[in-house]
Amino acid sequence: MISVAQAQALCIDMVTLVGTEPVPLSDAAGRVLLGPIKALRDQPPFAASAMDGYALKAAEVERDALFKVIGESAAGHRFEGHVGAGQAVRIFTGAPLPEGADFVLIQEDATRSGDLITVSTDKITKNNIRPKGTDFTIGDALSAPRRLSPGDTALIAAMNQPNVQVARKPRVALLSTGDELVMPGGTPGPDQIIASNVFGLAAMLRATGAEPRIFPIAEDTDKALDTVFAQADEWQADFVVTIGGASVGDHDLVAPAMDRFGVSRAFHKIAMRPGKPLMAGTKDSTAWIGLPGNPVSAMVCGHLFLLPMVRRAMGLKDVLPERHTARLNAALTPNGPREHYMRAHVSGGVIDVFERQDSSLLTVLAQANALAIRPIADTAREKNDILEFIFL
Repeated sequence: MISVAQAQALCIDMVTLVGTEPVPLSDAAGRVLLGPIKALRDQPPFAASAMDGYALKAAEVERDALFKVIGESAAGHRFEGHVGAGQAVRIFTGAPLPEGADFVLIQEDATRSGDLITVSTDKITKNNIRPKGTDFTIGDALSAPRRLSPGDTALIAAMNQPNVQVARKPRVALLSTGDELVMPGGTPGPDQIIASNVFGLAAMLRATGAEPRIFPIAEDTDKALDTVFAQADEWQADFVVTIGGASVGDHDLVAPAMDRFGVSRAFHKIAMRPGKPLMAGTKDSTAWIGLPGNPVSAMVCGHLFLLPMVRRAMGLKDVLPERHTARLNAALTPNGPREHYMRAHVSGGVIDVFERQDSSLLTVLAQANALAIRPIADTAREKNDILEFIFL
């Protein structure tokens, strides 16, 4: 068995970048920008007022100084004239600064009577002007690769870029296997259960930016597996994910089916808990990953291996889940010979590791917001010890 870190490295190395596609800016949030995008204009494109007030000459500003208001400058409607000595222009936030003016007296510091204003303070510390190009100038670029946030899309819009070249959504084929499975809404027999893993994985993948597709459940026969593998291949999946049948029992047929289909296996079995039977490989430019059938095992492996692979396929660099630390709320017994990812809840810098860790318990997973990480042969831990974890 290889370590979790070794398996993650092998999984990431087998990924092929999915390429790019153009999307309108309105659909760009959450997508991955692969190349820098440049500003086509300055922002602001002119010197603008930062406050409501009066535009005038700075050299004339002193307490009780008198100015005649000769016009108005509003957003979208500049004052076309020139501000001379003893003159002022009523100006509003965001409006272009008139020619001849180099100062904005805020309206709270002015007393107005008709067309005349008087400076009513001697405590003036700034000119209240946003110079041209204060935010960015033509040619400034938003760096890549990056997942575009709402703030990024607002910035791109201000750069006057209506379309964005982003990573194509990776196509992920999800293949549940096993005679015991029935889709939700079906009528299970006395020895059957409802297929749940595939829906949790699909939700994770969509949230990460992939395009998952749930294929029909494959029965435990060579013919059924060969058929669904061919369907995933015909769909031109970037990733093929099998769920269940990954171990070495008499009814675990996925590994030999992968071999028949020409998948070059990189590894099979990891020194981790849950998720020991995980396997992965490649065929042409498609990455294949075989997840265990236990619900929690599949979801944990999805977080640790599948999602980092998808992020790398979209061109992102730091793709592994970020590790954090918290104080233990209760003591833990020593860990065994496999790295253990334990369902837990983190709040206020304290981590509660759930007592029940059986890999079939989805109720415990639903309560968890983190996975506590126990290294191989980790010694017993006391309350308030520092423990590493990842958020779910």
